[in-house]
Amino acid sequence: MAYTVIDDAGLFFNTKLYAGNGSTQDIGGIGFQPDWVWIKNRDQADDHAITDSVRGVTKQLETNSADNDGTESTNADGLTAFGSDGFSVGDDVIYNTNAENYVSWNWKAGTSFTNDASSTGVGSIDSAGSVSTTSGFSIIGYTGTGSNGTVAHGLGVAPSMIIFKNRSTDNNWNVFHKTLGNGKFIRLNDTGAAGNTGRFNSTSPTSSVFSLGVNGATAVNGDGNSIIAYCFADVKGYSKFGEYAGNGNADGTFVYTGFKPAFVIVKRYDGDGQGWNIFDNKRDPFNLVDEFLIANSSNAEATGSALNLDFLSNGFKFRGTDGGSNTSGSEYIYMCFAENPFVTSTGIPGTAR
Repeated sequence: MAYTVIDDAGLFFNTKLYAGNGSTQDIGGIGFQPDWVWIKNRDQADDHAITDSVRGVTKQLETNSADNDGTESTNADGLTAFGSDGFSVGDDVIYNTNAENYVSWNWKAGTSFTNDASSTGVGSIDSAGSVSTTSGFSIIGYTGTGSNGTVAHGLGVAPSMIIFKNRSTDNNWNVFHKTLGNGKFIRLNDTGAAGNTGRFNSTSPTSSVFSLGVNGATAVNGDGNSIIAYCFADVKGYSKFGEYAGNGNADGTFVYTGFKPAFVIVKRYDGDGQGWNIFDNKRDPFNLVDEFLIANSSNAEATGSALNLDFLSNGFKFRGTDGGSNTSGSEYIYMCFAENPFVTSTGIPGTAR
């Protein structure tokens, strides 16, 4: 059996940097038509902007938005079109301020998905979206019921991580991660530790559905509310979702992924006060990787001598001692996508930096 089914990770995920022009522009060179685009101004304290092909262009969510401003908005000058090799933006400052620098993280799903639960017998709540079973990614929209239920996700394998956002009401972003299990959740838009929850009905996702509960579950299952869920599964050589323990020194814990990383987010989950730190191979094409953004903060890009890491041919290794990445004895979750696999489908080894 081949080591991986994805030799070219850039067909499914790519980071694209661009400079704003203060007008309108097409951002190309991504390598595919993206279905999920996450944009951040690197130079200014602007919101993180999320747009996807399921909700549609101009529909904006912000990962750093808390309860008071967390609903979906329509931004006619935001992301205005998805193209075959990228996307188009208007002149909104979050997307396109003249002479300021931006990063966009782009994922492809690509195949239309619908599930009429009553007809198929899969799940109890209708769902629709876009899915790639090859890369283990789906974008699923559904309407909450306020009652225990299940939703088809289309992946064909159990997702390892699901990011939920209630589009209709002021609710936090909620995250299921396999490390935390079905009895805990963590918020994408704040620095809190993982908390106990009934949001997932104490039931882990299966190869066909994820489960929703009623205890504290408005964010993922509000009655009559429109919910979007971004679902991710581990794919050998391309994506991995896991955990590690910090060791508190510059010879940090090595995290094996089975590929050279292109994108990493880490979050401490056993204590409060640390954010979701984002690193990628385009803002830092060489080691050390030390330029970071924070998903739960509008802060501009920063460089941290204590928050840095190496991207290796088969994983990543932190070289600092910051509490956001490598405090001794602290526990962290991560999501990671590949630049290239450790070994290709034909047995060719990957290379380190």
